[in-house]
Amino acid sequence: MRQLADDLYQLSGFPPNAVNVYLAGGVLIDAGGKPDKRRILKQLKGREVTAHALTHSHPDHDGASKAVCETLGIPYWVGENDVHAAENDDLERSHPMQKLSAAVFQGPRHKVDRALHEGDDVGGFTVIETPGHTTGHLAYWREADRSLILGDVLFGMHPLTTIPGLHEPPGFFTTDPAQNRDSARKLAKLEPALVCFGHGPPLRDTKKFTDFIAGLA
Repeated sequence: MRQLADDLYQLSGFPPNAVNVYLAGGVLIDAGGKPDKRRILKQLKGREVTAHALTHSHPDHDGASKAVCETLGIPYWVGENDVHAAENDDLERSHPMQKLSAAVFQGPRHKVDRALHEGDDVGGFTVIETPGHTTGHLAYWREADRSLILGDVLFGMHPLTTIPGLHEPPGFFTTDPAQNRDSARKLAKLEPALVCFGHGPPLRDTKKFTDFIAGLA
């Protein structure tokens, strides 16, 4: 686990930065896939964790959520429009990559304790609704130091090669690509100093982030 900012940590994983999990103000943000539960719980041992929140409900972000919540005895917080997906395994998966992701990462479903909305406080971060990649996708923003956890609104690496760089999320995983671009533009207006991705290394280049989003169709 490495510290990125005050009370903001990125848990280690393999390959590094491929599937990211964060601890922000005592709240676990995302929980990787089902195979990640041991490495997450090992890194959280001895730390105070008060809740578990998602950026969005996809198998590589909530696969270990049930195990983490039940082991640590903490509540589960999800964006309102992703609550059904977080609690149920009845989503249609037509693309082969969706089926593969579910087979590798999908974990048991878990009851949501709190539906999150725009403006809610989560570990000292403000919830920002950023639909598009999923209907209930959320980002987390801390104005004090301009730190942003944006989930999969953008990738910080190529999804296949894992080479660092800014990319839109793959279309076959994204409910509404045009709406996702609107969410990216919403986040660009914040001019974050630190951007934490669901996939990819942290980025501390505000101009690179805002210029990439300005160039989206």
